[in-house]
Amino acid sequence: VEPVIDRALDYLTLRRRIDFETQDRPGRYAFNSLIANSPSMKELVGQIQEMAKNLKTTVLLFGETGTGKEFVARVLHHNGPREKGPFVGVNCTAIPQELFESELFGYERGAFTGANQRKPGLCEQAEGGTLFLDEIGDLNPSMQAKLLRVLQERSFKRLGGKEDIDVDFRLIAATNRDLRKDVAQGRFREDLFFRLNVVSLTLPSLRNRTEDIIPLALATLIRQSSDLGKEVTAIEPEAQRMLERYPYPGNIRELENIMERAAIFCRGKSLTQGDLPREVLEEARSSVSAVSRGDQQVVRMEMILGEQTLAEIESDLIEEVMRLSDFNKSLAAKYLGITRFALDRRLKKIPES
Repeated sequence: VEPVIDRALDYLTLRRRIDFETQDRPGRYAFNSLIANSPSMKELVGQIQEMAKNLKTTVLLFGETGTGKEFVARVLHHNGPREKGPFVGVNCTAIPQELFESELFGYERGAFTGANQRKPGLCEQAEGGTLFLDEIGDLNPSMQAKLLRVLQERSFKRLGGKEDIDVDFRLIAATNRDLRKDVAQGRFREDLFFRLNVVSLTLPSLRNRTEDIIPLALATLIRQSSDLGKEVTAIEPEAQRMLERYPYPGNIRELENIMERAAIFCRGKSLTQGDLPREVLEEARSSVSAVSRGDQQVVRMEMILGEQTLAEIESDLIEEVMRLSDFNKSLAAKYLGITRFALDRRLKKIPES
């Protein structure tokens, strides 16, 4: 009787996981849900569309915290041949390392004190679908070796088990670490890195995709205001400028947090500068002040240099503003009051040196 009960429990656990993961709203993870006005995101979306067609190839996602690595993993899953299967995701730092093996591989009844019944692990729960391991660079050496074996053999043993269990899932891993550096320093297995790095995608930070800030902010604002029973559908120009000047160290996650707070305080149908959190306003004002000081330095420099042609003065100004904006072309173009296309055209005329 007990084996029958164990199998029934296995089935119910897996069924609950599958039911949960297939409840996503239609279109939530469609390709057009990826906002991509910036060149870096347009390139990334093209890569994602190509990789989504693949059934088995392992994908490694690089990117700073908050850049949307799990969202991209879900887009890959929901637009590929495994979309009917489960998407099972876990953050490798969220589970104590001493418990991670039992979570990943499951355990048999009696495998350790308190193991009163068999439990399928994440590998089994991802059968036929996608297993997403976030922050994989934080796995300890022992778990790195065990994960490598699963990827090589496509099978594993439950904790306390004797039989090999075959598995069929696509692995997508993500990290905010420099794994090549970790490999060189002996913190990450080189053989596992090569197994994971079959195809790698790098997600740009939000400060390097300024063209996407306002569309992302507006989409979040509309969603958050709707949840609050409000109808905020626009962002005032001055508020837009403030949002574009903020550096977003927490990337999209921080932008969403900012817009959620702003939606709470917004009283009209359009978000104003006064609705934004204090840190956004202070950062925007300090950046404007820094650029103003930089412009004064450029003028003084030109006066000291003496007679110059208009082209030379323009080149010096562009180079200085590029430096002050940390070589962000979109930001430099805004400060210069020209389009990015016009800036690119002028930069081509400036000698490489």
